[in-house]
Amino acid sequence: MTSRSPEWLESAVDGLRTSGYAVVPNVIDQSMLSWTREAMYRVQRAIVSEVGQERLDRAGELGVLRLMCGIDERFLTYLQLPELLAIVDATVSPTAILHLQNGFILPSSPGGESPRVFQTGYHQDFPRVLNGYLASINVFFAIDAFLASNGATWVIPGSHQRPDRPPAEEVAERARPVECDAGSMIVFDSTLWHAAGANTSGRDRLAINHQFTRSFIKQQIDYVRALGDDVVSRQPPRTQQLLGWYTRVVSSLDEYYQPEDRRLYRRGQG
Repeated sequence: MTSRSPEWLESAVDGLRTSGYAVVPNVIDQSMLSWTREAMYRVQRAIVSEVGQERLDRAGELGVLRLMCGIDERFLTYLQLPELLAIVDATVSPTAILHLQNGFILPSSPGGESPRVFQTGYHQDFPRVLNGYLASINVFFAIDAFLASNGATWVIPGSHQRPDRPPAEEVAERARPVECDAGSMIVFDSTLWHAAGANTSGRDRLAINHQFTRSFIKQQIDYVRALGDDVVSRQPPRTQQLLGWYTRVVSSLDEYYQPEDRRLYRRGQG
């Protein structure tokens, strides 16, 4: 499907329901891809400087960039993409919030052997199967083309909404890489069993992952507190809502007893 087709949203939602994932090409233009690539490397250097390589290595992650929008506010513009908003509204509801926005700079591994870390093993991003209730989706953007040779995400089609890891024979028979062009949007049910592939291309593979959940589920990072009121308050209303601005938890009686238009947790947020 393509985002220029009038049926793309219906097709994507159908793919989520039946296979657990869908690919929508041509969502991000070349200009956005260009600044994103440059900014991700700059963010990576800033994270290493702030946290330290030793602590990052100890976390057992591979090229993960957390809280990118705290270093470069332009990453918040991803939350304004019409295709992203359409798929969120059609699945986890218009009151869903951002659980996380993580960048990935997946390095090439010499000898074709990827390090054994969490993301390279089959896993669910939302390991809670709730009797078919869709509580979380992922919206992944391919900043570089996704190829089997550069570590494209592998999925097991139809493995969503299953609490137990598929057996080895099913993984061997059914797992496949999600290959697509740069600028594509990959959407999947967060209970889908998936894994980062092995990057043997000789160069990094870049991507950005968003996870959206129902508004009553706690975020991985408190984006409102992390970014600060000044940053959040100058965003468009829908971006504020996705960041959790409308679902904050009060910490005093004064905050609780406020007029409706000043309440931290607004009416009708799910």
